[in-house]
Amino acid sequence: MSTRRVVITGIGLATPIGIGAEAVWKSLLENRSGVRRITAFDPGRFRCQVGGEIEGLSASQYVPKAYRKSTKVMARDIEIAVAAAYEAARDAGLKTRCLIERGEAEGPPNFDPTRLGVNIGAGLICADLTELAGALAASTDESGRFDIRRWGAEGMNNLTPLWLLKFLPNMLSCHVTIVHDAQAPSNTITCSEASSHLAVGEAFRTISRGAADICLCGGAESKLNPMGLMRQQLLGRLTTSGNDRPEVACRPFDVSRDGTVIGEGGGLLVLEDLEHARARGASIYCEVTGFAASCNARSWHEPDPQGRPMTLAVRKALADAGLRPDDVDLIMTFGTGIPEQDASEAAGLRAALGDRAGQVPALAIKGAVGNSGAGSGAIDLCIAAMCLRYQRIPPSRNVTRPDPACGLDLVTGRPREAGIDALVSVAYALNGGQNAALVFQRLEV
Repeated sequence: MSTRRVVITGIGLATPIGIGAEAVWKSLLENRSGVRRITAFDPGRFRCQVGGEIEGLSASQYVPKAYRKSTKVMARDIEIAVAAAYEAARDAGLKTRCLIERGEAEGPPNFDPTRLGVNIGAGLICADLTELAGALAASTDESGRFDIRRWGAEGMNNLTPLWLLKFLPNMLSCHVTIVHDAQAPSNTITCSEASSHLAVGEAFRTISRGAADICLCGGAESKLNPMGLMRQQLLGRLTTSGNDRPEVACRPFDVSRDGTVIGEGGGLLVLEDLEHARARGASIYCEVTGFAASCNARSWHEPDPQGRPMTLAVRKALADAGLRPDDVDLIMTFGTGIPEQDASEAAGLRAALGDRAGQVPALAIKGAVGNSGAGSGAIDLCIAAMCLRYQRIPPSRNVTRPDPACGLDLVTGRPREAGIDALVSVAYALNGGQNAALVFQRLEV
């Protein structure tokens, strides 16, 4: 059990349906879709040509003027994390170095920077193919074959000295810590789609044990690139039925589901020691009370049909929070729309929660935003916290005929008013087998 109580005081989101907590929340309530034909590159030769794409995002909008030069070495994943961090800090009322230097807050900081940590989940950042093209062209021999000797002698000269810094997963946390002057522990977790939940769980433990007072935590990733799309296509995870109707392509837990869609996005939450938050007069979304993780010992890429790793994570998270299945009032599902993955997740939830799994509302949002890998779980967690604050559940987009075999009460059609005292949010890695669960509760004074 935790020794210090941990609460959520800020939410930052960058998604295909909006940037900022309120914009995304409004889009979900209105059942909008951010999935469309991909424009970041020509997807014409792929079987799936749609994805969740963020429009109008530039990291220079979210950093101090003096730091804008550094945005040139930010991959898309980093830009998303930087945007989410800015939105989260501002939402929490934190006077970070970023907000002070931008003239949006008057100094000094209203917290100790040496007690501000960062934990961000990151994915496999794809190299910019246009940047690689010149280097590869200079590395081919007369027959057009790649020559490793030419790569070393001539090809690499076409890359800038700082080229690699754009594609290191730890650079998401690195830039956020520098921009906001976060001097407490900074960590990166790269466990595919489970990364965000694991990063938030680690931040929860960090504050609980007294190693920090505040943590910016969550995840971000962009799979919206040719390599990201090709990997998922080769693994057979993508829907091929939505090219002509992108807005209904991804259908989690629906009887007609046939795969997921790639996306880009992420979110960061501000986790804070309860007493610290009260002392600075922060507005509180909810309390984090439980966390647990597990792993699929059966396979690194195929789900357990019974969902046993999911069951283990949920049971341990509830035990960590001191709750029983009957205490759960909302299930924040991961719901990718991949038939066997959805079935495994549902089986694991039913085993962990018993009859409660089919009696309480469940929410799946990837029909609206797609699967952004390491950023997906963070988006889920941000929305879960908002459900607790507003006591309202948005509809699960594209779930028109919930699969009865899954046995979950998916909220569909219109938002549902609900009395939510406690919820459980889950995530799993499509590659690697990691599972994680977090429990949020309404703050009890």
